[in-house]
Amino acid sequence: MEPESNSPSAPNEIDSGTPVRQISVFLPNRVGALLSIVKLLQDRSIAVLGISVQDSVDVTLVRLVTSDPDSVAAVFMERGIAYASADLLVAELKEGAEGLPSCLEVLLEAETNIHFIYPLLNRPNGRAAIALYLEDNFFGRSVLVRNGIKILCQEDLSR
Repeated sequence: MEPESNSPSAPNEIDSGTPVRQISVFLPNRVGALLSIVKLLQDRSIAVLGISVQDSVDVTLVRLVTSDPDSVAAVFMERGIAYASADLLVAELKEGAEGLPSCLEVLLEAETNIHFIYPLLNRPNGRAAIALYLEDNFFGRSVLVRNGIKILCQEDLSR
């Protein structure tokens, strides 16, 4: 067996492309709050590509993957909407939904924790994709790539 190389010569190098950035916002738990945010972005020609909603009695945490996270940040700042951003991994599942178990098995074998995961609404390259936030995204990315799972960058999603 050959020793593993640490060189980034494999397809989908570790540092290729701009990482996908998620924007998170707390919304009041009121009818229409989510719709108002989505319409605000749509009015600025920003597409919501992935969304995760965690509801509670008082507030709702909305996580968004968009076509233009920089513009989302500018719109939210302009409107005084508090937000946070974080880099994510977006894994392309070659086998569609059937590829999810193998992706999760790779992460389990590497003993890395998934803090949250959600699917994307669009299908980049016609394939299913999932957004992942791991305890160590750099390590997780290297493990996934080494196991043949393609990691998409912001440019892949914003086409």
